[in-house]
Amino acid sequence: MERLVSGEIYARVAGLRSVLFDVDGVLVHGYTGQVERRRRWDEHLLADLGIDPSAFRDLFIKQVFEKEVLTGGKALISALEEILPQLGFHGSPFIVASYWLNRDSHLNLQLLDVVRHLRRTGHARFYVATNQEHMRAFHLWNRHGFENLFDDMLHAARLGELKPSRGFFEGAARILGPQDEPPLFFDDSEAVVAAANEFGWEGVLFNDLEDCTAHPWISAILSRRI
Repeated sequence: MERLVSGEIYARVAGLRSVLFDVDGVLVHGYTGQVERRRRWDEHLLADLGIDPSAFRDLFIKQVFEKEVLTGGKALISALEEILPQLGFHGSPFIVASYWLNRDSHLNLQLLDVVRHLRRTGHARFYVATNQEHMRAFHLWNRHGFENLFDDMLHAARLGELKPSRGFFEGAARILGPQDEPPLFFDDSEAVVAAANEFGWEGVLFNDLEDCTAHPWISAILSRRI
C-alpha cells in the first residue's frame, strides 16, 4: 500500500496538479442526474426489508438525509433509527445502512484503472470530491480501496456544505492548499461543473470514460508526453 501524504503539503512541495472525481455517476455506477445511466440501490428494498422505496425517499432521503445527514448535522444511524419505525421497519438501523452501502457500491472499474495508471506517472495528486455523509465516505475509502488510489476525500459532511455551493469549493480549496494550476474536476452534474468553473477550477462533465481519457491534459499524461 502506498503511503499517501497530505494533499496540502504535497501540493506546495511538488507543485503537482490536483485531479478530483465525483462518486455517484463517476467513480460509482449509482444514482446520477443522468437518468439513462442511473442505478438504483433500493430496487428490491420492499421485497428484501419490507420498506417501500418511494416512502423511504420521501420521508427519509428528502426530509432528513439531504437536509441534515449529508452535511454532517446528524449521523446516518441516528437518523435511520428515528425514521425507520415510521416506515414499518423495527429492526436495527445497521441492517438498513449495511444493505444500502453494499448495494450502492458498483465501482466504475474502468475509470479506477485509469486513475491507477495516472497515479503511477507521478504527474498529479488525486482526490474524491463528493456529496456524502461520513459513513459511506469511510466505507468507500476503507472497504473499496479508495485509500490506495486517492490522497484524500473531500466530502460534504466533512466540509459542512453540499455541491454546488461555493462553500463546498472553498472548503475543498483550503484542504488542497495553494495550486500551481486550476484543479481538474470530473462530475456528472452540469450545475456542479458550472460552479466549479465559476470558482476557478476546470470542471468537466462526465458521461463516460472517454470524457476523462480524452481530456487533453489527461491524454497527455497517459501518452507520457507531460
